[in-house]
Amino acid sequence: MEKYGALALAIGICCLFINVNGFTASGWTNGHATFYGGSDASGTMGGACGYGNLYATGYGTRTAALSTALFNDGASCGQCYKIICDYKSDPQWCKKEVSVTVTATNFCPPNYDLPSNDGGWCNPPLQHFDMAQPAWEKIGIFSGGIVPVMFQRVPCKKHGGVRFTINGRDYFELVLISNVAGAGSMQSVSIKGSNTGWMTMSRNWGANWQSNSYLNGQSLSFMITTTDGETRTFQDIVPSNWAFGQTFSSPVQF
Repeated sequence: MEKYGALALAIGICCLFINVNGFTASGWTNGHATFYGGSDASGTMGGACGYGNLYATGYGTRTAALSTALFNDGASCGQCYKIICDYKSDPQWCKKEVSVTVTATNFCPPNYDLPSNDGGWCNPPLQHFDMAQPAWEKIGIFSGGIVPVMFQRVPCKKHGGVRFTINGRDYFELVLISNVAGAGSMQSVSIKGSNTGWMTMSRNWGANWQSNSYLNGQSLSFMITTTDGETRTFQDIVPSNWAFGQTFSSPVQF
């Protein structure tokens, strides 16, 4: 028992140091926020990051679609933002001294038929959040519709480990990587079969990464580097009897 206790302590100390050196919050920036998806956020399911059912994948109703200036062609998927309504600028529609933290799960497309200050809220270069309605109503009054905000990118806090959903077919693995803590977004991903070396994956869309190798019948490992340079290895997280459409959860987290 003493041996296992010492091992647990060592693991705990290791994780402590990892967390200390993890992603730190950015400074504050001004933007605006609207809402979509209905009072139950049912209209936010799916989205340009590929997370699917946000209830089932753990993102819930505290999510947002990012404007072009923030979305970065999907590279910002999974990032977390703390948002405060700018009460000094709009005391009528802002709730005072409250904040909400959301995860980027979707893209708010530009509407060039409307001016940026009157309906084209997600047009470049605006930094805009189209938030799930329940999240938006934490900071704004419903009738306002759009409010000025201050926001900062913050570390993501997620329950459980990183998850891998394997889609595709033979010679094409499309892997959705979700529930990423810390920076939340990924800079690079590699995959390794039990009979192969490490192979670099490419971003297909959103949080979906692809490999064009025949890996059927092999256990799969992944190596992820997040956008703040933190790297984790997920060794043999997918067993050799995996099938397309399955999701595997890791005990490892950022």
